[in-house]
Amino acid sequence: MAGHSKWATTKHKKAAIDAKRGKLFAKLVKNIEVAARNGGADVEGNPTLFDAIQKAKKSSVPNDNIERAVKRGAGLDGGGVDYETIMYEGYGPGGVAMLIECLTDNRNRAASEVRVAVTRNGGSMADPGSVSYNFNRKGVIVVPAEGTDDEAIMEATLEAGAEEVNDNGETFEIISEATDLVAVRTALQEAGIDYDSADASFVPNIEVPLDAATAEKVFNLIDVLEDCDDVQNVYSNADVSDEVLAELNGA
Repeated sequence: MAGHSKWATTKHKKAAIDAKRGKLFAKLVKNIEVAARNGGADVEGNPTLFDAIQKAKKSSVPNDNIERAVKRGAGLDGGGVDYETIMYEGYGPGGVAMLIECLTDNRNRAASEVRVAVTRNGGSMADPGSVSYNFNRKGVIVVPAEGTDDEAIMEATLEAGAEEVNDNGETFEIISEATDLVAVRTALQEAGIDYDSADASFVPNIEVPLDAATAEKVFNLIDVLEDCDDVQNVYSNADVSDEVLAELNGA
């Protein structure tokens, strides 16, 4: 889990200082729309919508944008777009396995964008199923380390389904079955423990350790993919050590 944890932490830091905030907002708003379309506008009865809104708020998406997205998704204002989720599979530099999750209203556009991004940045597309077997669907919750510790987190969430807590330095990462995500998140709230994000994610079974040169290429590919309008999430089995991260950061 170490590589996944470090990459999750790196992504979290990157998102906090992302200059392309407009694209981040658009992706978060799209998540809200789809959650409202699939489960209705009632936040209490739609935990997916609750988490999508919380994530958007923590990324400073304006409340007006959030409210409009909920109404569009639930069909309360007659607008909205029909999105579908598509998962593409591929390999990045160094043989890193990648799952590329798209949320799109145009399947052909999404496929073209992903293929161009991957092939022009040292990767290759793969047949469906040839990469996904490397990953398990899990619940992943990121908790700020300040004000709590792993023992308190585990005590609060173990009975709700938490399987492990990873210490990433500035954050803790709680792993559970995807079906236990809402229960674990609720247990955190009831214990008064704040969290940064709660998502169903794809966690790799086997990781590929990368040197600095290869890690830089993989990060660049992920950046290019995440810059595509239709791409919502990119998952990889890259294992990037603290030493390699420090080298990339010029430490």
